[in-house]
Amino acid sequence: MSNANDTIKQERFEYGMKVLSRIDGEVGERVVDSLADISPELGHQVAAWAFGDMYARPELAPRDRQLVTLGILTALGGCEPQLEVHINAALNVGLTPTEITEALLHAAVYCGIPKSLNATFVAKKVFGERGLLPVPGTDAGTDAPQNS
Repeated sequence: MSNANDTIKQERFEYGMKVLSRIDGEVGERVVDSLADISPELGHQVAAWAFGDMYARPELAPRDRQLVTLGILTALGGCEPQLEVHINAALNVGLTPTEITEALLHAAVYCGIPKSLNATFVAKKVFGERGLLPVPGTDAGTDAPQNS
């Protein structure tokens, strides 16, 4: 028989998974699932705390939270798998490829060009998988201003 704490823990997890699914889609669900045989508690915390408690807060819109997340993961470096998840999430919550690449470019000012490059190459991979290359507004994009 489960106690009240187990019920609350399960409810927090289920709510967090709903938020995670709405933002990250299948990619986020796979991250939580991949922890089941090594650290189910970490998977629980990702869903219940990171998404159920933090991402669900109404003070920032999901697209703004993703911009913050992209900047932080870029600045940290070494977070390319997480960047892949969150670049997909950024697209899912309405950021455009142009906005994402601009955020990654802007990060170079504060955390350096190598980290910005690494993040941009992750974005290129995600955009390629989603058929979003070339990015509009770039020299390679279809709506780039032409030099005469």
